Amino acid sequence: MASLALTAGDPSGIGPDIALLAWARRQALGIPAFFLIGDPDLMARRARRLGMDVPIQPSSPADADAVFQRALPVVPLGNSFTDTPGMSDMLNAAGIIESIDRAVEAVEDRFADAVVTLPIAKKTLYDSGFRHPGHTEYLAHLADLRHGGSHTAVMMLCGPELRTIPVTIHIPIADVPGQLTTEAILATARIAARDLARRFGIDRPRLAVLGLNPHAGEGGTIGDEDISVILPAVEQLQHEGIAAFGPLPADTMFHARARASYDVAICMYHDQALIPAKMLAFDDAVNVTLGLPFVRTSPDHGTAFDIAGTGRARADSLVAALKLARRLADARSEAAIA
Repeated sequence: MASLALTAGDPSGIGPDIALLAWARRQALGIPAFFLIGDPDLMARRARRLGMDVPIQPSSPADADAVFQRALPVVPLGNSFTDTPGMSDMLNAAGIIESIDRAVEAVEDRFADAVVTLPIAKKTLYDSGFRHPGHTEYLAHLADLRHGGSHTAVMMLCGPELRTIPVTIHIPIADVPGQLTTEAILATARIAARDLARRFGIDRPRLAVLGLNPHAGEGGTIGDEDISVILPAVEQLQHEGIAAFGPLPADTMFHARARASYDVAICMYHDQALIPAKMLAFDDAVNVTLGLPFVRTSPDHGTAFDIAGTGRARADSLVAALKLARRLADARSEAAIA
């Protein structure tokens, strides 16, 4: 069993803060071993700024397990970081991307069992020329490069009471109807059904497929996408033996009684999925990427520049992401052995 590879995220945000907090609470909270791919000097400075007694030790992925109990292992980057808590810097973009690349490389080379990503600020990367919509899509690109073919990465928000998946993600709301297709819903739902069974141990996952329009279109009187785009996908999934049902009105699908009827809600756009997930479990929900040949989890929050370096950040979601990554990686190993 190897450690988990934790990416640096945007070092101007709370990523360094919560990584330090997670290591400091490793024994009390039973946190699995991890190493950070980042800047050892920056991490030492952030620990001093926060008044935390966290020893930092430059390490290699292969040495991380032996280091973890006595110090936070940090695998140094080739690119440097500027240390400006609360002020994102485009000069950090190369290091942020390198950290993601090397985390995936560590898993592929079996020096790590899973990738856990700290939050990034997309605009910082876009300004530097980054051309992928976000973490999820970039990880799919890396999987394509290493394994060939075309991987469809699916973002799932996973909390104690609710799992949600958006079919369309980081696009303007005005573009959703044009980009929402039957084929996209089918691809997303098939991956969800497969990975919930394979990785989460749910024998026959129940997929609640939400509508796009108010009242799921009210029989076509409030837009026709629910009938023309979403319903054919649901019918095809049912034909394939997947326990999918819908389209369902989104405004009645997130109360406790409704949540008991499904294992995941397939949502049509970003906020339809993320608002209920974060409302129910803002501090301990986890972003899980399905559809990849490796395990990836992440905290469900952003960089929180406004509180970086202040000592006000909470590590709950990162702790949950580390624990879930460990569980999913172990389940994957057991499945491979079987």
